[in-house]
Amino acid sequence: MAALALKPCSCVIIALLLAMVSISKAVLDAHYYDQTCPQAEKIILQTVENATRHDPKVPARLLRMFFHDCFIRGCDASLLLNSTPGNQAEKDGPPNISVRAFYVIDDAKAKLEMACPHTVSCADIVTIAARDVVTMAGGPYWNVLKGRKDGRVSNASETVSLPAPTFNVTQLLQSFAKRGLGLKDLVALSGGHTIGFSHCSSFEARLRNFSSTHDVDPTLSHALAQQLKNKCPKPNRDRNAGQFLDATSATFDNNYYRRLMAGEGVFGSDQALYSDYRTRWMVDSFAKDQSLFFREFAASMVRLGSVGVREIGEVRIKCRAVN
Repeated sequence: MAALALKPCSCVIIALLLAMVSISKAVLDAHYYDQTCPQAEKIILQTVENATRHDPKVPARLLRMFFHDCFIRGCDASLLLNSTPGNQAEKDGPPNISVRAFYVIDDAKAKLEMACPHTVSCADIVTIAARDVVTMAGGPYWNVLKGRKDGRVSNASETVSLPAPTFNVTQLLQSFAKRGLGLKDLVALSGGHTIGFSHCSSFEARLRNFSSTHDVDPTLSHALAQQLKNKCPKPNRDRNAGQFLDATSATFDNNYYRRLMAGEGVFGSDQALYSDYRTRWMVDSFAKDQSLFFREFAASMVRLGSVGVREIGEVRIKCRAVN
């Protein structure tokens, strides 16, 4: 694979009018490390690029990691903590068993500790890496607001609050509202699935015995249903079997929304965005205008990255354990 370069897409450079945001009493600043660790973003980018050369699934995994971390206790890297004899951590909760690529964050953290010890939080590394993988895949660039502290609490039991791939739009909106996010954020951030991959377990309920009247989810296209059945047979001995959520999975684009219009959303929660009148108009808009999608996605990523940020916390020396 050719070397990847982080270059702002010419048509979608996101200019943030405010460099600072105050959320939950904590102040985030785009220039937070300018004096204390000016090479931080470069180190993180190089680490992510190197990992992606060896494993093309790294971008999807790091973006998912960011979502799953921010949706529990806010963006505090609690997802990165290992379980201990007395506590089962978030990463071992059922929805997070398939979250991967923690080693990429570990590698970036180790390099940062050598360059500027005890300075860059694991939470900021995850947030910056999420931006980098989007831009590397051809998506928008935005200035990441920084200054998060790492949390010290991580509970597997709290992962039940993550939005499920079976949710309808009402359930999705309720889940996003709890994080201070709205309808536009829901539809825009769902577009992150453009570089996503799912194992069979997350969608196979749509393929067989769906309801008392339909064997297959009627909102799923017949052709895709057959394709998914072939990839996810019963019984299925391949634990890694699954499906990319987009026809152009290596590229961050608006193909995801076009697939929803064709009944080709892999998750029930994805297809629900086109089935529900409250969100369908926005799916149509993003499918027709990729630049609009990129702008709204970047803005929503900044908002999600500001969820639950707090002043109380620490900068972990190693991301898998509290200091």
